[in-house]
Amino acid sequence: MKHIFIYGPPGSGKSAVGKILADRLEIPFLDLDVEIERLAGQTIPQIMSEQGEPIFRDLETTALEKAASGAASVIALGGGALLCDSNRACAETAGEVVLLEADLPTLLERLKSEAGQRPLLAGNMEEKLASLMARRQAHYESFSLRVANISSLPETVTCEIQKKLGAFRVRGMSAGYDVVVQSGGLDGLGEMLKERSLGRPVALVSDSNVAPLYGEQVLKSVRKAGYEAHLLTIPAGEHNKTFETVVSLWHGFLEAGLDRKSTVVALGGGVTGDLAGFAASAFMRGVAWVGVPTSLLAMADSSLGGKTGFDLPEGKNLVGAFHSPRLVLADPDVLQTLPEVEFRSGMAEVVKYGIISDPALFALCAAGYEAVKNDLANLVQHAMAVKIRVVETDPFERGIRAALNLGHTVGHALELVSGFRLRHGEAIAIGMVAEARLAKRLGLAGDGLSDQIAETLRGLNLPVEIPPDLPREDVLKAMRVDKKKALGIVRFALPVAIGEVRTGVEVEDLNLVFAESRAGFQPAARYGG
Repeated sequence: MKHIFIYGPPGSGKSAVGKILADRLEIPFLDLDVEIERLAGQTIPQIMSEQGEPIFRDLETTALEKAASGAASVIALGGGALLCDSNRACAETAGEVVLLEADLPTLLERLKSEAGQRPLLAGNMEEKLASLMARRQAHYESFSLRVANISSLPETVTCEIQKKLGAFRVRGMSAGYDVVVQSGGLDGLGEMLKERSLGRPVALVSDSNVAPLYGEQVLKSVRKAGYEAHLLTIPAGEHNKTFETVVSLWHGFLEAGLDRKSTVVALGGGVTGDLAGFAASAFMRGVAWVGVPTSLLAMADSSLGGKTGFDLPEGKNLVGAFHSPRLVLADPDVLQTLPEVEFRSGMAEVVKYGIISDPALFALCAAGYEAVKNDLANLVQHAMAVKIRVVETDPFERGIRAALNLGHTVGHALELVSGFRLRHGEAIAIGMVAEARLAKRLGLAGDGLSDQIAETLRGLNLPVEIPPDLPREDVLKAMRVDKKKALGIVRFALPVAIGEVRTGVEVEDLNLVFAESRAGFQPAARYGG
């Protein structure tokens, strides 16, 4: 991870936001002004009054160069620290610069209590600040990564910064792990493993579709970093998500010489990640693993949260374990080779996140297929941010994390009964609409919600109706063995509105999923969650 420099005018909240960001990423925070004062043995007002601004700027350069040469940190800069071209070059070489923006009234309000601590604003603060902002306007606007910080809470601003940077750290389930969204990231994977002191040898697990595309590229990166690495290729497809495939991986790990300190890297979609992660969880009672998702579905959903496992003939993911990865690297560039049908499938999960807690993400999805295709990095970062927030809040799915099951109770059943003719995302799309209609019948959702969801999904070329050729009894049977049931009653996560989902809704009569809406019909249901 590179340095993250928080920059902007006086009063833009650099220190407050920087501290929260450093805490979320679990890396050090450094305030450059504090470092300057430590270096000089004086406060900044004293330096400015006794030695003058040129000496202060020299000290600022020295402190910046020292900070940039250290371990990855979040560094809050003074409002004019990057006016010097060499300083700017230093910061942009060492990491990413994030500019915080705020209007003049907001800045003045925040600076009221700091008048004596701002030498450049001494006297008529309003006049001085307006003049300073006018002089620096073009400079501040020259930074491409800008985030508004006008009235938002520092936590909200920090979340926006993380989305833009594609930098996250998931905590709560284990010691924590980094999630990185980085174009061209495959070539840097080896160094990322090395930075995190992951052990060797490395078993690179991929499937028969992805391995020919990216297997050698990843092997080259890992070997360049000094690792012995072996490629294990499994057959592609959900129908191969079986215990037999897991056993074949264990044999492959042994042949590759893996021991308890070795690392498994999963390169592929959700099936590959689930299988490789589960194999890693049990091999020698658990070895480290890294997820490198190559499908939109895996980036947005299955690569996060540490849920691993395989299918049984009776249902999906009925055997598994929580085993957190040590790193997740999502490289949006690989989506360029993703078949259109797989991209559409992944969009179902992205829509789900919008429904759960991000109306802005849902609005982006509602803009249609071409709009989302032209904004892939933003799409991936927003979707991953939602899931990370939910996973951190409820790491072991005892509460709100159950909201992630929206569409899955019906969807998993449809997927299974169709013999996986329906892809996962297609089945989830149908499931979300069916469950939205169920929510309306139960009196949880208002009129029009299911139509709004269905219209958005259709705009992404996803199906929204249960195929008439799937036997109803088979679908109901599959729903009854779903792992989300309790005491024989299936629990649903049902949408109430865009941005809100009710979890733990228990429905005894599963035929309601197929029933036509009837005015005044009030079926028996118990609500929880």
